[in-house]
Amino acid sequence: MIKRLPVLFLLLIISCKSFAQDAPGLYEPGTKPQLVAKQFSFTEGPVADKRGNVFFTDQPNNKIWKYHTNGKLSVFLDSAGRSNGMDFDKKGNLISCADAKDELWSISPKGKVTVLLKDYEGHLFNGPNDVWVRPDGGIYITDPYYQRDYWTRKKPDLDGQKLYYLPKGKHIAVIVDDKFVRPNGIVGTPDGKLLYVADIGDNKTYRYDINKDGSLSNRTLFIAQGSDGMTIDEQGNIYLTGKGITIVNPKGEKIGHIDIDEPWSANICFGGKNRDVLFITASKAIYIMKMKVKGS
Repeated sequence: MIKRLPVLFLLLIISCKSFAQDAPGLYEPGTKPQLVAKQFSFTEGPVADKRGNVFFTDQPNNKIWKYHTNGKLSVFLDSAGRSNGMDFDKKGNLISCADAKDELWSISPKGKVTVLLKDYEGHLFNGPNDVWVRPDGGIYITDPYYQRDYWTRKKPDLDGQKLYYLPKGKHIAVIVDDKFVRPNGIVGTPDGKLLYVADIGDNKTYRYDINKDGSLSNRTLFIAQGSDGMTIDEQGNIYLTGKGITIVNPKGEKIGHIDIDEPWSANICFGGKNRDVLFITASKAIYIMKMKVKGS
């Protein structure tokens, strides 16, 4: 019995660690993502409006869809500029990375399009990919280069793949970080103090302090893992996408993983009437998962 105690104690430690990784208290044990629909070509850019309806893109088919809180699906916008990542501003406009012509759009609730950015110093952007609107209306944009089959050009106009900031009411973006291999997913905290940006090309995610003028400081490696799209919950946990969903606490520690039975999970947000439903765009499909926490 004495010889077995260390083994039993070790097994107990391993068991507790496994439980903590698989059920971090963010969702009921055994909860799995539910398939909503699988009728798309490649889904991206989910974001919820104030009522919890989720808007997302089917980029190859050039549409923005709406997933209503009652479970209904409808097309919000045809000819959507090959929209990719999106976010809402406080007026309810969809801010969209429209990479058909490498632009940043504002789309009104009625579907009227206003081009916010069409170039940087006269050169086409690489292809705005993801976007986050901070509380005061300033906009951060990641600009990686992914060659699209619908472009006539075969190489970038700009040197490097960078992170840009568009101050509220301005029409010229500024570079706030140029030290990326290929920036992609982005999300900030609701108080506007912290920004997270994934360098998917270098398999890293960074955290920044956001300064009042929109500049960034204290660039810190948050976790040695990249991400396509990202979201954040009310506890400050970050949800990274790619091969399923990896959940990381504010300290940069992995606390959970959600398997998605698809080749790639591109993006994620919280939606639903109570903001407690994860909405996941994954390859040709969309999934939802009930959570015990809400989106921030």
